Amino acid sequence: MIVEGLISDPADGALEVILRTIMAFSTVGVILIIQKKWHYYNQLYTAIFVCENFIMTLATATEGLYHLMIMEHVEKAEEISIGLGIFLVFWYIAIISYIFRQLLEFKMSGSIIMAFSYFVLTYGIPMLFMDI
Repeated sequence: MIVEGLISDPADGALEVILRTIMAFSTVGVILIIQKKWHYYNQLYTAIFVCENFIMTLATATEGLYHLMIMEHVEKAEEISIGLGIFLVFWYIAIISYIFRQLLEFKMSGSIIMAFSYFVLTYGIPMLFMDI
């Protein structure tokens, strides 16, 4: 909430984080209810959020690197930062896909689709809600 509050209005940032949390809890819950594997809730939720915290830490480092590149007047600073951000999103989807495949025994294509859907539901929808 602190980071989102610094990026935008503190109330909007707090609301976005709350929406992300609700979407994450409910998405994981719905997936497990549909799969009839509710007993994996804590394990799946912990694995996903450890992954998210790791990727967010790297994203924060990427923002710091971008700031340093701007201060040093690196010509391609924006392209490098965007490239690293895109890499982190793909890596995030790959890790979540792996978690779904290993824990819920999804096929590769199904796990990638679920990971991408999870990403859109937990990050895309709350962000779109804030743009309204």
